[in-house]
Amino acid sequence: MNNDVIISCAVTGAGDTTSRSNLVPVTPRQIADSAIEAAKAGAAVVHVHVRDPETGQGSRDPALFKETVDMIRDSRVDMIINLTAGMGGDWVPSDGDPSLPGPGTDMIGPEDRLAHVVECKPDICSLDCGTMNFGGNYTYINTAPYLRTMAKITQELGVKPELEVFDLGQIRLARSLIDDGLIDAPPMFQICLGIPWGAGADTETMAAMKQALPENAVWAGFGISKMQMPMVAQAVLLGGNVRVGLEDNIYLDRGVLASNGMLVERAVEIIERMGARILGPGAARAKLGLN
Repeated sequence: MNNDVIISCAVTGAGDTTSRSNLVPVTPRQIADSAIEAAKAGAAVVHVHVRDPETGQGSRDPALFKETVDMIRDSRVDMIINLTAGMGGDWVPSDGDPSLPGPGTDMIGPEDRLAHVVECKPDICSLDCGTMNFGGNYTYINTAPYLRTMAKITQELGVKPELEVFDLGQIRLARSLIDDGLIDAPPMFQICLGIPWGAGADTETMAAMKQALPENAVWAGFGISKMQMPMVAQAVLLGGNVRVGLEDNIYLDRGVLASNGMLVERAVEIIERMGARILGPGAARAKLGLN
């Protein structure tokens, strides 16, 4: 069991959750305020996507990231900033010719996927460690050469990569980056469960993936939707840290919409009732090996 737990809050994501909850933040001001709310509730880390303020859809515009990050930093509320680097890998095959991109495709190279990270220089950015089907008729593509390029860029920037893994094969790929000297110690992993069509959100799967991690890894795990809070307890029992937030789940209880602060407060309650303590940003930085 992990007695010193880091809580990460994934504030908004890029999925179509805004149509189902008016509490999902959209504008840079709303996203920054929601990150601040989560930090005050007990999250040491905030995982940040941005959205187009006009449409509410996920965006990779560096200007929106810069505006949001500046607002967070200007608040003087201490938190570790973790920016997604997962945008720009969506491939939707054309109905007429599957070798061509169809509507909804957003495919760019590794350097462009990190443009906002270069601009904002956060503490952490995510690296999605592989290619997979995310549901529907689209595939998220992140090839091994792309990941090696992105790992090298983040290493040179001094930004710690959060190695997001959605199945056991992606852990193998992540470990190859570590073996090649592209990831500085201690490696930071996020075990992502319940996403179509990755690993399932259950005890056996989380335990198997945890066992496949390097011995010196600092790791967290999460489940989406109704499995968010059960996976909080499971991660702590297996020795890990936790992630909650509106990217992964919009409900506090059945039919009760949540804010990020509410989800963090619920996670704090679960963790403390298990006898563990919540680490603040300073202790979390030390545990994660951040500068």
